[in-house]
Amino acid sequence: MHICDILKQNDPSFSFEFFPPKTEAAAEELFATIARLQELEPAFVSVTYGAGGSTRERTHDLIVRIQKETRLTAVSHLTSVCHTLAELEAIVDRYMASGIENILALRGDPPRNVANYDRADDAFQYAEQLVAFLKDRSTRNGGRGFGIGVAGFPEGHPDTPNRLKEMDFLKRKVDAGADYICTQLFFDNRDFYDFRERCELAGIHVPIIAGIMPVSTKSGLVRMADLSLGSRFPAKLLRAVGRAEDDAATTRVGIHWATEQCRDLLDNQVRGIHFYTLNKSDATRQVFENLGVSSSRALQGDSSRS
Repeated sequence: MHICDILKQNDPSFSFEFFPPKTEAAAEELFATIARLQELEPAFVSVTYGAGGSTRERTHDLIVRIQKETRLTAVSHLTSVCHTLAELEAIVDRYMASGIENILALRGDPPRNVANYDRADDAFQYAEQLVAFLKDRSTRNGGRGFGIGVAGFPEGHPDTPNRLKEMDFLKRKVDAGADYICTQLFFDNRDFYDFRERCELAGIHVPIIAGIMPVSTKSGLVRMADLSLGSRFPAKLLRAVGRAEDDAATTRVGIHWATEQCRDLLDNQVRGIHFYTLNKSDATRQVFENLGVSSSRALQGDSSRS
């Protein structure tokens, strides 16, 4: 089932993101975590794709296993960086043959171990080109093809300081065939609401899912800033983290902050919340408990949304 159809049935939706493990033992541990999260009845789960396709096989294997061995809908990330057209065609054909229906299409970042990487040899320079390719390739023999999501950046895309151009680029991705937007993580909901309103002004009317990542450690906070290329951490959050005496206390702060974000997002009619889990389930479970629900399905009858 396409994510856009799932979103119509799950308003609001909850979903989770994982990254492919590096070892077989880690793979088994992660799959057990994913299987346990079925109890929360997420709308879908997604699996990331390393820079330059460095985790391509693990991503594919995990996505297929989720689809075959769980009740979950799986979304595979796909990036165009470091890929020729022939490579992308092979990857997409393999996904179609495996019954994968949904892809999150991303431009992707160059691999960190390659200095001054030149994207001239990449098949596509921009995500909108990848979206158009996925739509064309998957519908060539008839049928509906892939359901396609793209990324949005409430705090601004790090490579596009001109925010007007940024919205133009996002609209091109949607016009090329994207069904929904999943945002980069953020810690101040006002950034998300402003982004959502600017999407409306730009004529972007697909569902927008908010990306949430609970802080777990002080070192992880720095890592988050690196991975997201400069997330903005509100002073109140930094002050609370600074008061924490150890990682356990920092985790409690992060869960509380994420819970309050989610409560406010739900009160303001968010279409979906996507949890960046870092391959762990405890924080996500505790956020659910703090919201007073046992699964995402329990929120479907929320009278505040009528």
